[in-house]
Amino acid sequence: MTQTTPATAANAATSPTRPRRPRIHRAWFVAAVAFVTILGAAAFRSLPGLLIDPLNEQLGWSRGTIGAAVSINLALYGLTAPFAAALMDRFGIRRVVAAALTLIAVGSGLTYWVTAAWQLLLCWGLLVGLGTGSMALAFAATVTNRWFTERRGLVTGILTAASASGQLIFLPVLALMVDAGNWRPAAVTVALAALTVVPFVWLLLRDHPADVGLAPYGSQEFVPKPPPAQGAARRAVTVLFSAARTGPFWLLAGTFAICGASTNGLIQTHFVPAAHDHGMPVTAAASLLAVIGVFDVVGTIFSGWLTDRFEPRRLLAVYYALRGISLLFLPMLLAPSVHPPMLFFIVFYGLDWVATVPPTVALCREQYGEDSAIVFGWVLASHQVGAALVAFVGGVARDVFGTYDMVWYASGALCAAAALMALVIRRKPVAVGMAA
Repeated sequence: MTQTTPATAANAATSPTRPRRPRIHRAWFVAAVAFVTILGAAAFRSLPGLLIDPLNEQLGWSRGTIGAAVSINLALYGLTAPFAAALMDRFGIRRVVAAALTLIAVGSGLTYWVTAAWQLLLCWGLLVGLGTGSMALAFAATVTNRWFTERRGLVTGILTAASASGQLIFLPVLALMVDAGNWRPAAVTVALAALTVVPFVWLLLRDHPADVGLAPYGSQEFVPKPPPAQGAARRAVTVLFSAARTGPFWLLAGTFAICGASTNGLIQTHFVPAAHDHGMPVTAAASLLAVIGVFDVVGTIFSGWLTDRFEPRRLLAVYYALRGISLLFLPMLLAPSVHPPMLFFIVFYGLDWVATVPPTVALCREQYGEDSAIVFGWVLASHQVGAALVAFVGGVARDVFGTYDMVWYASGALCAAAALMALVIRRKPVAVGMAA
């Protein structure tokens, strides 16, 4: 029998006990909940392109009017993001995200009863725009920055891919509802999808690793939870003014505006009606968008993996250049049926869809440090302003010219400009004094 000496007892009393590390870090469970949350909110992102033709035919609204509602939604999606990031610092991730999902459900549910264009602008544009803006990629950036010090590029890619996964799940279902002749059940489906995610957020999501007594994933040091940041709106505006005095901010904002113009504003909003103009059934065109969602998941996660290993500027330049080339070929590929060249475009565009997000987040983090989530929120605002502009202009161009061809060509040229802008971003981190 081992005898315990006084010295042994003293050493046992004074030596610190190391907390037992879980086999799977809690950060990965938080990332999983964030993935499901973004996936549920992505249901609405699948809907606008499907409803342009039904609203035009059943209610007599022009494509420009419908595009204006989409434009308001996309603009608010972006402009809300930086304030949402600051609100998460003030009230916590869980409260802000739960409120945002509820707002999406209310706005989408009320769309069921719209009979006038202003009601569509209010429900579909204002309410859902504010809700989706609070669920934007700034949410993914906040979760990544707080819970991870390693694998940040990979986690950013996974969370970004959640939106594409939602598109993959919801697009075929919503397309069948719309093709059946009644678009209103599709709006109710989106509302129910958003509400379903709220309990997961409230019960499983945690604001900070310190809430569960853990260090961030990849860190050996415990990080105390910072006190709630006061003046969320003032801080978001202060960060904007400080970052706006630096060149990299405008280059990042410009490239991301073109990213939004060539994805959410162009393909997601106008691909289905453009394909329908060439005789392709709505369900077939929606299925192609769903396939984009499949390869979007692969491309975004792979882009996150690449961002952890290669220079983000060069990755962005390659992504934008390849996207621009593919858009120049699209008018020649649209036809009444799906053929191999169109499938090649869909696969290629899917891999490149939001592959730009991980390197853009990495550049924001490199340049702006602790305020990078809010800076990325403003960069995301430019993404959605670009998307909003093309969503509206694309509808007007179709009304005026009877075709989308000029929109495809112009977007391809913009992507070439974005590739050049990405290459001239300075690598040296910019010290920006941000007032909390």
